Amino acid sequence: MSMEEVFHPMQEPMILAAAISIVVGAVVIFAGLTYFKKWGYFYKNWLSTVDHKKIGIMYIAVALLMLFRGGIDALLMRAQTAVPDNGLLDAQHYNEIFTTHGLLMILFMAMPFVIGLMNIVIPLQIGARDVAFPRLNAVSFWLFAAGAGLLNLSFIIGGSPDAGWTAYFPLSGTEFSPTVGNNYYSLALQLSGIGTLMTGVNFITTIIKMRAPGMTLMKMPMFTWSILITNVIIVFAFPVLTVALALMMLDRQFGTQFFAMQNGGMDMLWANLFWVWGHPEVYIVILPAFGIFSEIIATFARKNLYGYKSMVMSMVVISLLSFLVWAHHFYTMGHGVMVNSVFSITTMAIAVPTGVKIFNWLLTMRHGKIQFTTPMLYALGFIPIFTIGGVTGVMLAMASADYQYHNTMFLVAHFHYVLIPGTVFGVLAGYHYWWPKMFGFRLNEKLGKAGFWFIAVCFNVTFFPLFILGLDGYARRMYTYSESTGYGPLNMLSFIGGLGLAVGFALIVYNIYYSWKHMPRNEKADVWDGRTLEWATHSPVPEYNFAVVPTVTRLDEYWFAKKEGRDITAGKIEKIHMPNNTGTPFWMSGFFFLAAFFAVFNLWIPAIISMLGVFGFMIHRSFEKDHGRYISVEEVMATEKSLRGDK
Repeated sequence: MSMEEVFHPMQEPMILAAAISIVVGAVVIFAGLTYFKKWGYFYKNWLSTVDHKKIGIMYIAVALLMLFRGGIDALLMRAQTAVPDNGLLDAQHYNEIFTTHGLLMILFMAMPFVIGLMNIVIPLQIGARDVAFPRLNAVSFWLFAAGAGLLNLSFIIGGSPDAGWTAYFPLSGTEFSPTVGNNYYSLALQLSGIGTLMTGVNFITTIIKMRAPGMTLMKMPMFTWSILITNVIIVFAFPVLTVALALMMLDRQFGTQFFAMQNGGMDMLWANLFWVWGHPEVYIVILPAFGIFSEIIATFARKNLYGYKSMVMSMVVISLLSFLVWAHHFYTMGHGVMVNSVFSITTMAIAVPTGVKIFNWLLTMRHGKIQFTTPMLYALGFIPIFTIGGVTGVMLAMASADYQYHNTMFLVAHFHYVLIPGTVFGVLAGYHYWWPKMFGFRLNEKLGKAGFWFIAVCFNVTFFPLFILGLDGYARRMYTYSESTGYGPLNMLSFIGGLGLAVGFALIVYNIYYSWKHMPRNEKADVWDGRTLEWATHSPVPEYNFAVVPTVTRLDEYWFAKKEGRDITAGKIEKIHMPNNTGTPFWMSGFFFLAAFFAVFNLWIPAIISMLGVFGFMIHRSFEKDHGRYISVEEVMATEKSLRGDK
């Protein structure tokens, strides 16, 4: 690929503006850190941290950036289709935007938001001082960050992927996609996917082996249960994606023909491998939200969660069925009647355990003293909107009907009605709920509620018209249409709703700034009246989490201890062992990024040299004699005194 071809996208004004904004932002950050002499602090406390809470905050920060970037893509798509015969985007640019929008929102926004909350909350909920493998946790984050950076770089250098977020062959093969866009796809997803797989192993080990004394599996909070099941799905699903992406890279860059349409290849092999991973992936981002809603509804209904055991069992059933429904994504691609029938049944069956959870949440609120806080509003808004997504999902589960629905905007509306309330509402609810655990103060409730109402109302204005357009035959992935179709008014309404969504997300960002400046910092003002173990520690949480690890005797131990006037964190304070920070994960991932970037352009010698850098840091790490450090009793007591505000 010539230099002219590599930088061809820079000829487009919007991409040039994006490139300039990225460069200006980087320069401002660099200049600010240099001027205030914060490079040492930034490296020591963030780039080299192994603290699960700081890693979680960095995950969420990247997720918010990707929400901004993916949201711009969404607005551009809605603007392009708002009026007939619009020339805002050409076909190629539109293809790149809807491809990267899907990738960013699912893999680089929803996933890191979920993993960020998981990092912050899970050790606190189970009474642990960190995750099982703190350094591996840092490697996981920096590999994810490297993948996110690589995918976003594609829009400036070389061109973005353009075969849809599913990257079906032969569209993503070199015949129909000769640029490097889908090379970026295979390598960026490979980097972030390996990091996610490491996270799965880490958190399964953490939950199984590091629970507080007395906390059996059936005494764990529901969010912890949802995360345990989610990570089991990750460990089984992500190796499939890893293999599929490796075969994709071999096909595109080394001339193999695993997914070709000749010489023994099979393009449908990619579709099967992708969705064997892809449909469990949907539940990887939805199950944690179910756990979040369970915590929030119980907290703000002032009641114990109804049907704890059935909630656990329903998540286990969902996790099993999630691996048995993948072929419903390609009913229209030539399966026989028997295959379509089997997958129709399993797809409809997965709605049953999901329905169990909906009824359990409703029964939890029955006769409850409901507090309409911002987190509770997201939980309440989720139920009716997600139900619409679920009902339309059952419609799509019927193979014969799906022949009419599948390639229309009806399907697009359906999965947005599932993923936005089922994931985005969930992570935003958790983000508001656990914000005091991160920073020691609440977000402003008025601004939080205003953001919720903008998002909830404008979401329906944006996506409900797509159901009607789909039933009228408006095909998905179309970048333009003629005036005679009559699609214009509903598309314009959808675009207006998209602008309202942008206002809602802008209010969330502004709320951070406002609350940082004006919200009070003290224990009574900072915390919700929570039920689970994380609320037994300070806000913000100290490095060591618990000065005294509590003993658990029942579900919601902290809730009952408050009612009984007991302090479950009282006891003898002893010195605490904590892991040391290390910059190795950051530098390793930097070399991984360079190796992947060079591999995108088939520059194998610098790619190999970069991989040698990765192995060099791995070898260096293996010879380090780092056994962590101890925090003395005096230091712990001084920290506890400071956090309590004692004079």
